[in-house]
Amino acid sequence: METSVTVYDVAARAGVSASTVSRAFSRPDLVSAKTRKLVMETAEAMNFTVSRSSLALKSGQSFRVALLLSATVTTWFNSRVFEGLDNVLHPAGYDISIYPIGDTQSRREFFDTMPARRNADAVVVPSFDVDPEESERLMTMNVPIAGINTTSHAGMSVSVSVNDALGVRMLMRHLISLGHRRIAYVGRNPQVTLPFSTSGRLAEYRNICEQEGLEQIVIPITDDDTNFNKAFNHLVGLPQLPTAVCCQEDGIAIPLMCKMRDFGIRIPEDVSVTGFDDSTYAQDMDLTTVRQDPRAMASSVATKLLDIINDRKVAQPFEEFPLEMVVRGSTTAPRATRALGPAHK
Repeated sequence: METSVTVYDVAARAGVSASTVSRAFSRPDLVSAKTRKLVMETAEAMNFTVSRSSLALKSGQSFRVALLLSATVTTWFNSRVFEGLDNVLHPAGYDISIYPIGDTQSRREFFDTMPARRNADAVVVPSFDVDPEESERLMTMNVPIAGINTTSHAGMSVSVSVNDALGVRMLMRHLISLGHRRIAYVGRNPQVTLPFSTSGRLAEYRNICEQEGLEQIVIPITDDDTNFNKAFNHLVGLPQLPTAVCCQEDGIAIPLMCKMRDFGIRIPEDVSVTGFDDSTYAQDMDLTTVRQDPRAMASSVATKLLDIINDRKVAQPFEEFPLEMVVRGSTTAPRATRALGPAHK
């Protein structure tokens, strides 16, 4: 205890048992809202608090959730995931610890050391998959693992996702319906060996091109600014400028649009552009995109994890969230295809 006031003092004044006071702090779901309110108000009036370490020792929990990220938490998707998790976990008394995972080796090391440390009550994995053997180690420790838009539910206790292939299909069908036949795909080619859910977007682009008899124009972007410039140079250096560009995400589409406009390429008159996410500046850039809600997905997965941790039944362990295509001014019917003139060289 962090003060001279004991759990028995609070119990006596509140007129409840000491075990009820303890549960009000450590397992609030087991105490009625009215009783918990009484205990908390009494504890506050008496300046009584319970240390996190004390609760952890009594319950066997760390009150911590591990979040494995393959990119910085400041990216649009990861920041929304963190917000969604924190909105649910923080009020329930849990902290979130971020673990950078750059490749399969660092992922393997995390799952090798996690059982010995026992420093998390659950693990959340956004966007990339884990090996079933790795997740099995957590299962044997009764540590649930949750996926957010991973390519598979395999090895996951709970999972939420969107249909990446469907999103690209909607965008490609939209462009084709406008009359586009020369459509490039610009996507990240991360220098890691992790299997990412976004790989399904490229696969669907290729499928649509095959079905429609379209040339596949794939322009990769590796994870650094220099190579983004190379990808742009690749695009404008093509013998014929594509009439449309389907981007893996808004984070590619928006800077690409800026570079195109600086280069004298008009959007959408010369090139139509689509994104994926409906992120922060998509509306300001008038970007046609597919909307997903990683904050809501993360909140849902956090709620499911709390149910598992507190021995409650999870109503929907594996959930698919809807996507919505948002058509804006960055797409229109194509002009006649043309070779790049001197002004665009």
